[in-house]
Amino acid sequence: MASGKNKNQSSLVLHKVIMVGSGGVGKSALTLQFMYDEPTKADSYRKKVVLDGEDVQIDILDTAGQEDYAAIRDNYFRSGEGFLLVFSITEHESFTATSEFREQILRVKEEEAIPLLLVGNKSDLEDRRQVSAEEATAKASEWGVQYVETSAKTRLIHVICLQVFFDLMREVRKKKMSESKDKNGPSGKKKKKHCCVL
Repeated sequence: MASGKNKNQSSLVLHKVIMVGSGGVGKSALTLQFMYDEPTKADSYRKKVVLDGEDVQIDILDTAGQEDYAAIRDNYFRSGEGFLLVFSITEHESFTATSEFREQILRVKEEEAIPLLLVGNKSDLEDRRQVSAEEATAKASEWGVQYVETSAKTRLIHVICLQVFFDLMREVRKKKMSESKDKNGPSGKKKKKHCCVL
């Protein structure tokens, strides 16, 4: 029975997403909120979800604690298909750092069109805000990506947290479909869609 379940899960499309941002901005808390519906500790970051009616797997790699290790970070970036660039709205320095992280991702991936969302976390701490929504929206617009504010601590924001991951998986799927079409031509067979969050 268990082997049948594993076989079924292994045949699902996989989307790889990478959590990127300065230390302490809430990357792990957002990941855990998505994975387990609450910010608690856990070991596994692979989850089966339904994306627009299709069963897929999402694999989330949280780079927590690896911000200062360039070689490890580059390996993570190389394996990722989509990226959540996370900063804390209460720390302007973490917002500034997102530009450096994006440049590193672009350098490692050696391409411009990478599925990426800019995420302002800790929106429950509005009274300590240092990064305005306008400033973050302008940055996202400059990069041609979506900007979302969320909080891993507020249950009301849970739906937004889920939406962030699903929006990114859709971007990953769109890119894969475009690459598959380019590779196989307009009459080529459609490949299965994969989503992976690292």
